[in-house]
Amino acid sequence: MRGRQLPLVFDLVPPHLLKLRAVTVGLLVLFGVMGLGGCSSLWNGDSEDGERDARLRELLKVPAPPDLIRDAAITQGMHTIQVDGVAAVNGLSGTGGAAIPSVYRDQLLEEMRRHDVPDPNHFLELNDTALVRVRSFVPPGARRGDPVDLRILSPPRTETKDLHGGWVMENRLRHQQMLQSSVRQSEVMVVGTGPLLTRADHDPSADEAYCLEGVVLGGGRIQVDRKLGLILRPEYQHVKMAAAIAAAINRRFYFFDGTTRRGIAKAIEDDYIEIETHPRYRGNEARMVAVIHALGVAPESSATQERLLELASRLAEPATASDAALQLEGLGESAIPTLLEGLQSSNPELRFYAAEALAYLDRTEAIEPLVEAARDVAAFRHPALLALQGIEQHLAIDGLSRLLQEPSLETRYGAFCAIRRRPDGRQHLTAEALGDSFRLYEIPSDALPAIVVSLKEHPEIVVFGTPQPMQISTFLMGPHGVMLKSDPKQPGMLRVSRFQAGKDDMRATVASDIRSVIQGIAAVGGGYGDVVAVLREAKEKGFLKDQLAINPLPKSLRTYFREDPPESEEDEML
Repeated sequence: MRGRQLPLVFDLVPPHLLKLRAVTVGLLVLFGVMGLGGCSSLWNGDSEDGERDARLRELLKVPAPPDLIRDAAITQGMHTIQVDGVAAVNGLSGTGGAAIPSVYRDQLLEEMRRHDVPDPNHFLELNDTALVRVRSFVPPGARRGDPVDLRILSPPRTETKDLHGGWVMENRLRHQQMLQSSVRQSEVMVVGTGPLLTRADHDPSADEAYCLEGVVLGGGRIQVDRKLGLILRPEYQHVKMAAAIAAAINRRFYFFDGTTRRGIAKAIEDDYIEIETHPRYRGNEARMVAVIHALGVAPESSATQERLLELASRLAEPATASDAALQLEGLGESAIPTLLEGLQSSNPELRFYAAEALAYLDRTEAIEPLVEAARDVAAFRHPALLALQGIEQHLAIDGLSRLLQEPSLETRYGAFCAIRRRPDGRQHLTAEALGDSFRLYEIPSDALPAIVVSLKEHPEIVVFGTPQPMQISTFLMGPHGVMLKSDPKQPGMLRVSRFQAGKDDMRATVASDIRSVIQGIAAVGGGYGDVVAVLREAKEKGFLKDQLAINPLPKSLRTYFREDPPESEEDEML
């Protein structure tokens, strides 16, 4: 059967690749023969002609296709790229300092001159500015314009005392490598700017170094597209094999670019296939690559039914269920009945693998099992929420909304983030923008009230349920000049004040509920860092009674521990 299918697979080779391969092989044979005995060796009799013909046939021989793509190729581009740069921070309230001469200062001065900043040396001597290092990470499959967080670090030697309240000015980050005792830099990969949240704002440690590092949430914008790729193993490096594997990928993964259907794979060389991220797997490129590896090279045929029966039996075994689900997901529509049958298993692990594969096939039957997995099994929570996030049907929103009522704050906030990341998420979440700094969300929930502070992607405060009002008997002196004090003339009201050197004092009177307190801090000019620092201080002093959580997102790499199998009757008797 395979021998009859092979010509059909290789008929898809682009003509320009075949021509390139033929010319390459011809030159290799010519130069190889000339290297053995000079030009005259071309006329040396039948034995050498036969040997030369044999070598030519060997070069032109098409390798037998593997059962699965993973047998023939390895992935390129699934690593995260670290990018670095330098930047200036301004807006500091006298807590900055002159930039000490260093390689970082030289780099920043060069950047500032390149962008026509007037008198950059004087700017770097001011006490309301600071020089910082900036670092970010470009994930696999990233596209131009995608947001990324910026990590801010002070140089080893600095006169800066505190970066709180600072604004990181526009900076450019490049990938840097040490080659032959010199630093080589890539093109600009990330450009970033934004308000800075210091580590001291959310971390209760007394370490002064925490005031000199922080993050700009979502402040970077990626400038280059990162495509993935497959590198063929030496024994499979052939132009027809590369074209066959690309065709197998494109039979399963394609999308419509306007009115044109386009596959995600393109054979670039006889040993390299370029892969574009499919829209359904954006944000979970690792899952897409795993499914690609589990694809068969040959087109579907009568043998597909036998493969489905084999995969069905493997899906019923915990040791092989995960891989079987990936292969079934790779088969697409024809595998849906098998996966639906897998949902009927009483084993939560087997149900999850089947449901996850069905979710990426956009089947609504996957929603309830995934909601159950996210609620009950910590190891499946992150992948289950990620799968629910991408299901286009509105029923996925309903399932995620039910998770907002769960006692687990990790589950609630994970479901909230999954809804927010969806294209239709804004229709279901109402946010109040407080200045240009952050957003405040209030989420109705029957579970215990809680307040969540984000440290990834977006500066946001999420209030679940209705927390108790702040109970400040006297006053709360927060960091950086923000003070909350009970109003003796108006019970249940608080006076919010902010004192800064060189600026007029600012005051506001608000109710003592959490939303009003946050609004009051913003009204007197406080930013995201001020709100986070005040909430943390209030919790430490007992003025905030409900739970305060810092970035309680589900972890992505957790191990699922299977329950011990039930003992047999003979074991019980023993």
